[in-house]
Amino acid sequence: MSRRSLSTTLSLACAAVSIAALATPAAAAPSALDAAADPARLATAEQTLREQLGGAYANSWLDATTGKFVVAVTDANRAGEVRAAGAVAKVVRHSAATLSAVQSTLDARTASVPDSVTGWYVDAPTNQVVVSVLRGDPAGLAWANASGNKAVRVEAVTDAPRPLWNIIGGQAIYFGSGRCSVGFNARNASGTRYVITAGHCTNLGGTVSGTGGTIGPVAGSSFPTNDYGIIRVTSSAAVSTPLVDRYSSGSDVTVAGSTVTPVGGAVCRSGSTTGWRCGTVQAFNQTVNYGGGQIVGGLTRTSACAQPGDSGGSFVSAVVSGRVQAQGMTSGGSGNCTSGGTTFFQPVREAMSAYGLTLYTG
Repeated sequence: MSRRSLSTTLSLACAAVSIAALATPAAAAPSALDAAADPARLATAEQTLREQLGGAYANSWLDATTGKFVVAVTDANRAGEVRAAGAVAKVVRHSAATLSAVQSTLDARTASVPDSVTGWYVDAPTNQVVVSVLRGDPAGLAWANASGNKAVRVEAVTDAPRPLWNIIGGQAIYFGSGRCSVGFNARNASGTRYVITAGHCTNLGGTVSGTGGTIGPVAGSSFPTNDYGIIRVTSSAAVSTPLVDRYSSGSDVTVAGSTVTPVGGAVCRSGSTTGWRCGTVQAFNQTVNYGGGQIVGGLTRTSACAQPGDSGGSFVSAVVSGRVQAQGMTSGGSGNCTSGGTTFFQPVREAMSAYGLTLYTG
């Protein structure tokens, strides 16, 4: 091969290499992280950046206006790492570790905290620890400001938090002189909430409490002749649910409606004395004489057992995929759950019609 041809060949080869190099695609930049991203991807990005940034990491959040995923840093020189991951960088004063330490300092002072201080938390977007004080109470403000830390911000709130608890079918309710069970949760057209239970329970009157505290006063009662009554839910801490407790037999079931189970069909009941018990519908519209002039008509007869304290509890259809149809509230019966017995329930539809109520369903 001639010198000229060798030189030409090498030149062409180098050009080919250069063209190939130019043709190689650059690494694609990661797509932007925002509210539309898969939650798992956001969580992975947060964890990776937290570890990568170390002491410069200052929390992360989705921006309320743009939806962009923001990662705060205390060192402007580390912002590029955040952007390279597809997030928006924000330079702030306090690191996540610093804010956590401030919060821990407040946690250590709980022995002296007044009730007007309703809580404290790290507010990532403002890069502060916020102390909530009820209606600007002076004692609460003094407690918050005693930290002397510039990272602390006091906010005034108008309502104090309270524990919430669920009203669930079959669980215990307490009257002044007796215990019964929740039948179903319901509401009227204006949204007022009620618990439907047995009338011989609501005849006890007064204010009724449940497993988590006060429910409210008896608002209606019909016994004898019928056996239904309602309790008005006045406690904002008591949450009305479509659930019925199965106790040791399984997870709570959800009331889906009130379709009537036919004679021969399977039904189950829930009560605070004997829990979850099942049987079959034996007859409709039975009149029962409880003695002493207490005669109740229109009851449904079943082979499910019950005992005192189960009164008012939920009677439901067989469970299908975790859902049931509300049937009625336990009225009374004979026998027990050791030897077996017969139990009657007050159909729930009659009570709903009498008081203009709709069941909570799910």
